[in-house]
Amino acid sequence: MSECLLEIEGLYKSFGALVATDNVSLTIPIGETHALIGPNGAGKTTLLGQLTGELAPDAGAIRFAGRDITYLATAERARLGLARSFQITSIFPSFTAEGNVALAVQARQPHSFRFWRPAKHIARLHEPARNLLAQLGLAPFGDHVAGRMSHGQHRQIELGMALATRPKMLLLDEPMAGLGIEESREMSALLASVKGHYTILLIEHDMDVVFALADRISVLVAGRIVASGSPEEIRNSRDVRVAYLGEEDDKLGGGLDAPR
Repeated sequence: MSECLLEIEGLYKSFGALVATDNVSLTIPIGETHALIGPNGAGKTTLLGQLTGELAPDAGAIRFAGRDITYLATAERARLGLARSFQITSIFPSFTAEGNVALAVQARQPHSFRFWRPAKHIARLHEPARNLLAQLGLAPFGDHVAGRMSHGQHRQIELGMALATRPKMLLLDEPMAGLGIEESREMSALLASVKGHYTILLIEHDMDVVFALADRISVLVAGRIVASGSPEEIRNSRDVRVAYLGEEDDKLGGGLDAPR
């Protein structure tokens, strides 16, 4: 068995009477692509917020690379190698594509800051930025202002910014959100190209992407993980279909359909 990189134990978070994560436990080995699926409001983004330090759990523990990070600050978790992409893109629209990625490179190397020189003038930040843009298929767009680029390209830039921090683990929050058919194909291919090179926790509603990329899948419903297993086990699970799709036994057909 591969060494565990992320271990979540008994994570609990409530907002008043609303329980967002209810005794969530999960382990993700090094190199695994693990998908977390579930209906809207299941608690997926709240769980991700606890992993990144944006939300403090009420109970439970989070260990990353053998270290307890349950109450560690967000910036410190990022320095340890946790990188997150967001459901809504978080790029700087007035920067070029290359400038956005170069800024992420600079964040990884805090000693490189020169307050009297903007990042765009620091050559050693731009070579890795250009290399990442090439890897993402955006080499011809490096000098384009990000705010004038397509939503799909924004998603690619954001992935480049996450990779620029040289993470041990990528936390991807619905990378396919808002993408058209062709953009979805391109992003799916990009994610496939980094699969295995990074440990990935993927939150995604596009089931075609989930079943194509994930090594294991966990299903979160009403704050609880109701099933965890291989794509085939999840696809054929009656309990998953009932909990996730709300289907009765007489409506069950073959494998799990792709909910939209």
